[in-house]
Formats: sequence, C-alpha cells, structure tokens
Amino acid sequence: MTRMNGTRRAVLITGCSSGIGRAAADMLRERGYRAFATARRPADVERLAADGHESLRLDLTDGQSIDAAVDEMLSRTSGRLYGLFNNGGYGQPGAVEDVSVETLRTQFETNVFGWHAVIRRVLPVMRAAGEGRIVQTSSLLGLVSARYRGAYAASKFAIEGLTDAMRLELRGSGIHISLIEPGPIESRARANAHAAFVRWIDGESSPHRDAYRVAMSRLGDPDAVLPFTLPASAVASKLLHALESPRPKVRYYVTVPTYLFAFLKRALPGRWFDAVLNRLSESEIREPSGRRRR
Repeated sequence: MTRMNGTRRAVLITGCSSGIGRAAADMLRERGYRAFATARRPADVERLAADGHESLRLDLTDGQSIDAAVDEMLSRTSGRLYGLFNNGGYGQPGAVEDVSVETLRTQFETNVFGWHAVIRRVLPVMRAAGEGRIVQTSSLLGLVSARYRGAYAASKFAIEGLTDAMRLELRGSGIHISLIEPGPIESRARANAHAAFVRWIDGESSPHRDAYRVAMSRLGDPDAVLPFTLPASAVASKLLHALESPRPKVRYYVTVPTYLFAFLKRALPGRWFDAVLNRLSESEIREPSGRRRR
C-alpha cells in the first residue's frame, strides 16, 4: 500500500547519486511512493531533479545539512514520513595498520554517525504516526570481514549492532527496522573505494605495497566485474518488501556470496572459516596470470 489518508507515503533515501540509491528512488516513484532522493553533491541533486525526482542535498558528514534536508522534506509532506532508506556511504580500503585514526573516523562519520543522525531526526515523526519503516543497507562485509576491508567492515558491523538494538527497542511502536545485506552489486562503489584508497592510504610505504598494487589495479578497472554481481534493482526489490510486508524480515540477503558466507560462518569452525577467507583474499592479490608480485 503506497497511500495513507489519501496521500502518497513519503520515503527519504540517502545516497541517491547512483547505484542502489538511484535504483531505489526510481522504483519507489514508479510504485507510487513520494520518494525524496538525496545526494551530497549539488550537481547530483540537480541531475536527480532534472530526471523528475524530488531531490534534496544531504551530506551525511554535516549535521546542519541533515537537519535542513529533513526539515524541508517534512515541510513538503505536512510533517509526515513513512519510510527511511539509509544507503549513502562508501568503502575505505586498506590494511588496518595503514588506516589512520582520522581515516577511520571519516569512514564512520559517513557510514555510521550520519545514518544515526538521520534516524534520530525522523524517529519522533514515525512515533507520532504510530508506524514507519527504517531500512539500512549493510553488506556482506557486515557479516564477515576480509583482508584490506577492515575499516568498511567495522562500519557495517557497527550498523548491524545498532540496527539489532533498535529493532528490540522499537518493539510495539509500529516502527519496523530491517537490514539489507548485498554482496557485489553494479554501482560506483568500486570506483569510489579506489578514490578513497588514493586519498587516504600511503600504499608505497606500506608492508602491503605489492598486494595493494594488484588489488588497486583491479579496483580501478572499470571493466572488472566480480562473480555473481547483480544489478542495483535486486536490492531495490528487497527494499520494497521491507516497506510493504506486514511482517518485514530482519535481514534480507542479496547475491549468492551473501547467502554462502552467511551459511559458512555459522557452519564452519573459526579457523576453517579464516582459511576460506584467506584463500579468497589470496586470489584477489595475485596477478591475472596467477603469479603473485614479489
């Protein structure tokens, strides 16, 4: 049901410049929702508006930007909001020993603290209405960590923990909260991760230098596609279920790797599971010919 009291249900979406957020905005508008598509860069906001979306600027690292976007949205909807889809963010690559405190803090400012700030702004609106849906984009790396993904995985583990706590705290309020856990999805995530590595990591001074050279060359290759990659619409369809089902799921897995590694984490002893992850990581830092850099 996309209408309530004769008006379209409003859903606020963070991170709509491309990929999952853009696919979600497109799908919800087609479904009849009043989707508010937000982005950090003014050029992306203008592009979304030109494509027919109600678009607002929202920078997850800027509290004033968050407040201004939520205030404007509520002004347009007469104070109503049915759903929030927290999706904006990026993945910071790099070995944990190469990630400075500032770099880690920046990762959390966008992926965790910004989402938390948006939730705290919209929850009173949902409580007053006695209903609402909050959906958070986690990741396969919110279930398992991986080599050179520590900062990003830590941010997604944090989101998993906060979301689980809120689900228990919101029991009986009429507000449901769900996690979507994608694996590889067609988006700009790899390109953005490559840019984050270049900005924050001194790869040439690292003991992981040789591995970085191979991994980053692949991450920066626009033609590289990971196995089992799905289009962003695969995530959008899970979002629709989370918004419309009378009993939304706690977690929505997307892509074969997410299902597989969620099962293996439960089924295998810790050291065996580490061996699987190490084998996977080794394959990512080998030359395409199969020879590892020395």
